[in-house]
Amino acid sequence: MGRLTICRTDEVEEGEFATRVVVENTAYAVYRLGDRYYVSIDLCSHGPGSLGEGLIIGDEIECPFHQGRFHIPTGKPTLPPCTDPVQVWTVHLDGDEIWIDPDEPPSHR
Repeated sequence: MGRLTICRTDEVEEGEFATRVVVENTAYAVYRLGDRYYVSIDLCSHGPGSLGEGLIIGDEIECPFHQGRFHIPTGKPTLPPCTDPVQVWTVHLDGDEIWIDPDEPPSHR
């Protein structure tokens, strides 16, 4: 199991916007819903939108490019024009560090 630290918990505010983080030349979107953290790939599966710059609506992230949406915990598309899921990872916490296993097989819970 690999370990890739994405960011610290205090870098992700709860609210209406996601957080975009670039680690080792890969962009990720990080979300805080209550006391839970989620990480997905930053790039929308439909176009060039950055999910890390998107608006959080309930438990969905809205892509700023075409306003399609994805379910944050699963990465599944919930509003057209998005039809393909985005990669999500299991989030691990170590103190105030948020990390993922970048080698985790793709899954859409």
